[in-house]
Amino acid sequence: MPSLYTEIEINAPKTAVWQALIRKQDWLKWNTFLYDRDATKAFVQGKTVFLSLRRLAEEAETEFEPMVTLLQPETCLVWVYSAPGFRSEHVFELQDVGRQRTKYIHRETFSGTVSRLFLVFLRQDEQQGLRRMARELKRHVEDARPGW
Repeated sequence: MPSLYTEIEINAPKTAVWQALIRKQDWLKWNTFLYDRDATKAFVQGKTVFLSLRRLAEEAETEFEPMVTLLQPETCLVWVYSAPGFRSEHVFELQDVGRQRTKYIHRETFSGTVSRLFLVFLRQDEQQGLRRMARELKRHVEDARPGW
């Protein structure tokens, strides 16, 4: 299955990184890749959330409504978006890598009959978006250091 992957080490404890990640209503303050479209819908396993993404700064936003399939506090958030012939799974994983340090991992896996067609057009831009979000999360959490 085609996939995209990025990781970054953040100088903060997992609790701080997790709080920034799941507070999607605050994403507009720091995140230029993913956007919350309905702040009333928290991340709840088995429920959908209404989001949009912008792969490139000049691109129009793409709205989607994925299902949260796994929610392990301070460890893992997984959602799946499906459309006819296309499935995308986003995995956000946090790992302790030392005192007050967290490895943030974001991967996206694609499947379905039309996924290979989409990836020809989206792969590089989507990868840039994942990397941009990782850098922005790092900056946001590290800048908020006194709040831990």
